[in-house]
Amino acid sequence: MNKNILLDKLPQFTRQNLKIRTDFRESIKFELLMQDNKITEKEKIMLALKLYYYDISKIKDIKLAIDEILWFYRCGKEIQEQKESKQEEIRMKQIYSYEFDDEYIYSAFMQQYKIDLNSTKYLHWWKFKALFNCLNENTQFVKIMGYRAMDLSKIKDKEMKAHYKKMQKTYALPDMRTEEEKEADFANKLW
Repeated sequence: MNKNILLDKLPQFTRQNLKIRTDFRESIKFELLMQDNKITEKEKIMLALKLYYYDISKIKDIKLAIDEILWFYRCGKEIQEQKESKQEEIRMKQIYSYEFDDEYIYSAFMQQYKIDLNSTKYLHWWKFKALFNCLNENTQFVKIMGYRAMDLSKIKDKEMKAHYKKMQKTYALPDMRTEEEKEADFANKLW
């Protein structure tokens, strides 16, 4: 069952009643950890457990503990089945990075909410995500995400297309995939 940020108390413990770190910084670190292709899957699991759990010695079932982390990271939402399509592929394209967009995200929160993410002592991850998801188009960060997400094949006007292509290049995120991942993606596009 999905949690409701308006009705339910925000969790400080897992459903197994283990205390976890809930500040937004921990979940940003978790996302960065999961994107780091220099770290093995086994190392990621241990680092994730240490990142969220105050006392990993109390963990009885590692798989369940990881499931609890993912549940928390998704803000209590269940995973929805996704259809594979061109539109879905565009939607799933990475359009932000906590690592490379840190200044844009910081500025967007200051501009829209007057929240200084650097000096705020604590902000629950679920509150942070709710605010993050509702940043408006007046912030430079949301404009940049729009450029990155844009499907240039749908733009007919050549000047507009050239402009948006330039914006995509200007604000492109570095390709962090391994050589193997790049080759696999290339091969998948051929078939």
